[in-house]
Amino acid sequence: MDVSTVVTIGKNAMEVALLLSMPILIISLAAGLIVSIFQAATQIQEMTLTFIPKIIAVAISLIFLAPWMTKLIVNYTINLYSSIPTLIH
Repeated sequence: MDVSTVVTIGKNAMEVALLLSMPILIISLAAGLIVSIFQAATQIQEMTLTFIPKIIAVAISLIFLAPWMTKLIVNYTINLYSSIPTLIH
């Protein structure tokens, strides 16, 4: 196994990690932004108010995105394991 193979495997792992985390991070960011706008409009300055909507938004998004996320990580793992014989030479 040479350096370019290791770099390719690492790159693919980073792409999968980014694809898995990005939707959840964007939804959490959007929920926080909406709550912040609501807080600014109503002048409610409660610091703990942002946590509950974020937790609910992330939980709902995980429920809906779990099949896609599972399929993505399983396909990546299967491809990685099936390429092991070609990597060893």
